[in-house]
Amino acid sequence: MNKINTSAILLAISLGYGVSAMAQGMSRDEYKAEEKNIKAEYKSAKDQCGSLAGNAKDICKEEAKGKKKVAEAELEARYKPSKKADYEVSLAKAEAEYAVANEKCDDKGGNAKDVCVKEAKAARVHAKADAKAHWKTSEANANAHEDSADARMKAKEKSSEARHDAATDKRDADYAVAKEKCDALSGAAKDHCISEAKTRYGK
Repeated sequence: MNKINTSAILLAISLGYGVSAMAQGMSRDEYKAEEKNIKAEYKSAKDQCGSLAGNAKDICKEEAKGKKKVAEAELEARYKPSKKADYEVSLAKAEAEYAVANEKCDDKGGNAKDVCVKEAKAARVHAKADAKAHWKTSEANANAHEDSADARMKAKEKSSEARHDAATDKRDADYAVAKEKCDALSGAAKDHCISEAKTRYGK
């Protein structure tokens, strides 16, 4: 797992969940003005990519697209705050990070590139799984009334289920990375590598 990419995405998620909390309300005019500003910044960022070439140019374009999508999601969360809107911000950040990381893999070749792609996908799965678990847990807690033991129990069950689903998704993604790394080997070494990966990730 690419620890740098994962950390960046997890940080993005933690920042994303603070959007609604900071929202002080936004008028329709302010929303439209900010929307126009996002489009202008995207055009400027995309134009700057024109001076680059090859994969560097492709990476630059993905970074510009990602920044725009995240900014749009954050704007929606500020305009109409909700736990769902916060979740959408986290998804936008996860997808933006993935698109850039995946594009950077084109600078590699062979198994190194395959592993890079799998790591980028795994980082995205981790971020999205954590975001979904956080959203579902928040929703369950919000719906549970303090004076209802039954409601609190149901909220606890939903939270546990959400965390279990997230753990399963992340384990599957990490197994895919480990398995891809085994492809660089051959014969008995490869078989041993795959066997260890299966044992480690419960396959």
